[in-house]
Amino acid sequence: MMKPRRLLLAIIVVAMTPLVARSQIRLPNRASLFDDSIETDRDSFTPATTTVGRNHTQMETATSFIDNRKAPNAYTFPELIVRRGVNDWVELRMGWNYAAGGPTSAVSGIDLGTEDFIAEKASESMYGMKLQTSRQRGWRPTSAFIFEGYTPTSGPSNFSRIVASETFGWVLPNGWHWSNAVRFSTDDSSGDHFNQWAPSSVLNVPLGERWNAHVEYFGIMSHGKAAAESQHYFSAGAHFDLTKDLELGIRIGFGLNAQTPPFFSNAGIGFRF
Repeated sequence: MMKPRRLLLAIIVVAMTPLVARSQIRLPNRASLFDDSIETDRDSFTPATTTVGRNHTQMETATSFIDNRKAPNAYTFPELIVRRGVNDWVELRMGWNYAAGGPTSAVSGIDLGTEDFIAEKASESMYGMKLQTSRQRGWRPTSAFIFEGYTPTSGPSNFSRIVASETFGWVLPNGWHWSNAVRFSTDDSSGDHFNQWAPSSVLNVPLGERWNAHVEYFGIMSHGKAAAESQHYFSAGAHFDLTKDLELGIRIGFGLNAQTPPFFSNAGIGFRF
């Protein structure tokens, strides 16, 4: 009988053989599969791996509902992001959002506090840039780095925070698009300064030329917070390209542990010109 270690090694070799063989195949570019259609950052928690392109301006807006477990329900609008392409590798970003109710970190850029938060209203502005750091070639992913600042414009907080994200992904041989991201942010809760890490992964599946569906996991973990938080979510959604430059999208999500809202929903639009 084959020893367990040798058996395990044989299984690994058999499993890796097709991957090694396929690594010699040059994967298709995104443009050939999606026909250069608009790709928004708001379509999922994981940002798009591309910039808007030279001399293009893209506006994205959405509204969200978060069914918080213990705190009041939350509502956000307009979740506005304006993206302007300086060239094919750099875009400038500005935005603004308004929220009412409890915590909103599940889908929005504004986090109004912990699950013990009392109903409140707040808004904040966003400013930053996105840099294209690589294009897909074989197994090298398409990737981008995002650096943003957030400053309150109304509400109880006067704490400005920074958010840095690295997002990367591949168009697979079957036309599916797999993207991942790691997000770091500074934050504050009643004078308690801490950091947050947010890993995420989304799989996008084209359903014809205009429809696209996706499933996603993302988590939000605090570091240095007095009451540590570890939140995990699953979400699913779809978007429809009304034109090459106009996208309509919806998504819903569910919390996977006791520290998360049981449910959230989001609907929005993106327009490129």
